[in-house]
Amino acid sequence: MDDSRTPVLVGCGQITQREHDPSIALGPMDLTAASVSKAAENAGAGAALLEALDTIVVIRSFSDTSWRFASPFGGPVNAPKSIADRIGNTKAKRLIYTYPGGNMSQWCVNRLFEMVTAGKVEAALICGGEALATQRNAQRAKLELDWSENTGEAPEHWGVATRGWNDNEDRHRMAGAIFSYPLFENGIRHHLKRSIPEHMASMGKLFSRFSNVASDNPLADRRDGYSAERISTVGPDNPYIGFPYTKLMNANAYIDQAAAIILTSVAKAKELGIPEDRWIYLHGCADAHDHWFISDRHNYYSSPAMRIVAKEALEMAEIDISAIDKFDLYSCFPSAVEIACKEMGISEDDPRGLTVTGGLPYFGGPGNNYVTHSIAQMMDEVRKEPGSRGMITANGNYVTKQSVGIYSTEPPAKPFKPKDPAIYQKNIDDDKGPEVVENANGASAIETYTVMHDRNGPSYAILFGRLSDGRRFIANTPDDPTLLQNMIDQDFMGAEGKVTNSEGKNIFEPS
Repeated sequence: MDDSRTPVLVGCGQITQREHDPSIALGPMDLTAASVSKAAENAGAGAALLEALDTIVVIRSFSDTSWRFASPFGGPVNAPKSIADRIGNTKAKRLIYTYPGGNMSQWCVNRLFEMVTAGKVEAALICGGEALATQRNAQRAKLELDWSENTGEAPEHWGVATRGWNDNEDRHRMAGAIFSYPLFENGIRHHLKRSIPEHMASMGKLFSRFSNVASDNPLADRRDGYSAERISTVGPDNPYIGFPYTKLMNANAYIDQAAAIILTSVAKAKELGIPEDRWIYLHGCADAHDHWFISDRHNYYSSPAMRIVAKEALEMAEIDISAIDKFDLYSCFPSAVEIACKEMGISEDDPRGLTVTGGLPYFGGPGNNYVTHSIAQMMDEVRKEPGSRGMITANGNYVTKQSVGIYSTEPPAKPFKPKDPAIYQKNIDDDKGPEVVENANGASAIETYTVMHDRNGPSYAILFGRLSDGRRFIANTPDDPTLLQNMIDQDFMGAEGKVTNSEGKNIFEPS
């Protein structure tokens, strides 16, 4: 077959900045540009490859995603144009900035590979970077930085702009990852019929294996190689964030990291003289999402979207899961990994390992851009063992948006042609969860819950509950310190009580 339109990844670059002086540390755009230069060098084509880029994609920064990480120092109006200017590219016709989501790096690879195959793209860059450690250090030092850049018109946008929570969830203080993932975790624990101590120990063992990988990765932010006991034991330096998650089970966002990957057509790679031992092929991929708001999910221990994208990607690659040699499973919190393992049919202690980076709590969680690092690392890993296969899972929002990629140095047997995601997405959309009642009153029971913490300890509880007729509701409990502590020390899954609505909020009180 004519392989000139076959898409290939050709270069990857990663940087972890450890400069503690914010006055001399690189800002996010400079850090990102440095990773792009490394990617071009990695491809063996340098400046010629950077000049040849016709499409530049920048993964959305955390400062543009959440008020919690908003930059007091400004930012670029057009991030991909800022990158183009830094790398000396004047030819890029498409300048793209993504909407939020940890899935977006893999999603963009999937889209761009389709566009290369169709002749719409010859050479494209996906990159992103965060400097939240420098941002925090500058704020603590009361240092004024200027990261603002006005480079002209706004860029094109890719992805979905819709926020990941609805108004009802927002009213009950559930808007964000640290509030949502613990709800899944207790749902998983209950489904597995584990006690709280048993499940804490299991999460510790799972993430200690990630931490051990990070300890051997020079790019990782946390390289201490934490034991399972250390990760799962609550203490002054490892407090609960959202029960049952300790600090060491949460993605570590306050890092300075950037990554870039470059892809081209085979024709362009040959034209630029990029050696074939640099080429990485995408054998299988898929994208889907579960019901957008977690209050609409069937349960809090599974992900139909994860199950479907893994199945579709493997079928496209014409292999089964046993043929995968390396994994990097999205690991913002233990529940993301546990659900992925369940849906793909692999063990949490699979001897192949579940990460090549060390995962978001230990390698680092650079906002929406972690999977760019994941892909870059996997490129290096499969190059070390030509012919091996690596699988990436990418997760956006709250076990919501799922993307998968299967990579190898070995050329695929057939042209790149993924299935239209709309075909299998409809099956997910049509399978509705329980009815949700916004204003709930009456006898009820807890379906899943979490207790959020601040610096002083337990702060408030969030829960999903079911009325006696099976309808679901979101609620908080009274902010009673004794009750909140009891919900941590004792298992309140399935606890019965009464829910009442007052001023638009549901309050559940256990019997």
